[in-house]
Amino acid sequence: VQLVESGGGLVQAGASLRLSCRASGRTFSNYAMGWFRQAPGKEREFVAAISWNGGTTLYADSVKGRFTISRDNAKNTVYLQMNGLKPEDTARYYCAQDSFGGIGVQPPGPDEYDYWGQGTQVTVSS
Repeated sequence: VQLVESGGGLVQAGASLRLSCRASGRTFSNYAMGWFRQAPGKEREFVAAISWNGGTTLYADSVKGRFTISRDNAKNTVYLQMNGLKPEDTARYYCAQDSFGGIGVQPPGPDEYDYWGQGTQVTVSS
């Protein structure tokens, strides 16, 4: 399985970015997907997750109302629309593919995901 993220960049506070993650290697529509982020010196933290068919989504409290996760199974791609970016959103963002199609009600940890991309850097200046 290969996951390739794109769409990161340097923006000012309040701006928007859309991250994309294209998957290959196994049937994309069978698996839930997630986005995590990691800032220097900090642990990797959950951002958002989406079930196999996009019917269920879950967000970290810190991004709820600002970020939207979505997927296009025909394109084997998951997206993260980020609006109202803040300096504290600065991190390297990773997409990940789960072992299962569904997602729970609690934020998942990184250990729950099978495969990871290399990440894309998002930097938000104040």
